[in-house]
Amino acid sequence: MKKVFLTLAATVLFFSTSVRAEVDAKAAEKFVEDVTHEGIEQIVNANVSLAEKDARFAALFNKAFDLDFIGQFVLGRNWRAATPEQRKEFISVYRQLNISTWSKRFDEFKGKKFVFKGTSPSTSKGQVFVNTIVPMDQGEPAKVLWRVREKAGSYKIVDIVIENVSLAITARNEYTSFIKNNPGGIDALIANLKSKI
Repeated sequence: MKKVFLTLAATVLFFSTSVRAEVDAKAAEKFVEDVTHEGIEQIVNANVSLAEKDARFAALFNKAFDLDFIGQFVLGRNWRAATPEQRKEFISVYRQLNISTWSKRFDEFKGKKFVFKGTSPSTSKGQVFVNTIVPMDQGEPAKVLWRVREKAGSYKIVDIVIENVSLAITARNEYTSFIKNNPGGIDALIANLKSKI
């Protein structure tokens, strides 16, 4: 009986530890808080040249976002059909496009502050949503959810959901449709993304 009890206790302890180890929600929230603070205070509100702002944002974006993971997700099933060279070029172009796009879009948050509203569980293993709102000059605050992935104690943003619209899923749907309707396939998509940078 004692042996059964010890085995049961060990099993409960193991699963409890596994759940806690799955993703540290507080640490994920602190990570996003640091990213937004750095993005707003040291980039958007900083009195530096545009070139310096772009350089700072590129460094922040590469540090905070898992572009390899996101790139593979947005390419969807086409990732499996892509050659190693196509995968490498797609990730490179996708990274450049996002840095260019978000460097400009972050200016919309000038003078604004993210208010943190805790976290929500994700159905994806090792991921959690960090909930924030951004008070706007007019109307209701904007709801911004950050999907954070934890791997080996390191945190990375893998999606941003603004007013219930997932940027990663939107890109995935757009790219899937583009490849389906273009004879050039992945190469045509890469060329199209390059033209937008």
